[in-house]
Amino acid sequence: MNTDSTALYDAVRASRLAEGLSPEQTAVLAQLLRLRTLQAREVLAREGSADNLLYVVVTGALGVVKNLGTADEATIVTLKDGDFAHELGFLDGAPRYASLVTLVPTQVLVLEREKLESLVVTDPRILYRVMCSIVRAVHTVQTRLSVQASELTNYIFKQHGRY
Repeated sequence: MNTDSTALYDAVRASRLAEGLSPEQTAVLAQLLRLRTLQAREVLAREGSADNLLYVVVTGALGVVKNLGTADEATIVTLKDGDFAHELGFLDGAPRYASLVTLVPTQVLVLEREKLESLVVTDPRILYRVMCSIVRAVHTVQTRLSVQASELTNYIFKQHGRY
């Protein structure tokens, strides 16, 4: 393994994408991914665009930014090491709700949907484990949003005497 492939393997192994994979399976998965290094304030993806890419933050931070470059620009959330970006769009090709912008120098793993789908015949267990990781990430986001919505409702209506 050369230095670049070792860095890629190590990044994949440390990511949630490789949960439950053996070292050999991780090596197969690593062959499907790219490790991309970006400087601060680089736009990784633009709001409204559609593609088949899943990003995993290795190091650094990505801002999920609505209305990038306008007076209404707002950072919705900051994604940090281990976080996934564009999970649902990766699965169904839906347009991006917001732009992804690096806040500091950042490294991301990049996975194309078609490359993952190539495992259907050759390595379905790897495909299954990666899909489980993506579903767990989406579930975590959905749970956090539900809790926040509940807290906001409680705050607005002053329910349960907590606010």
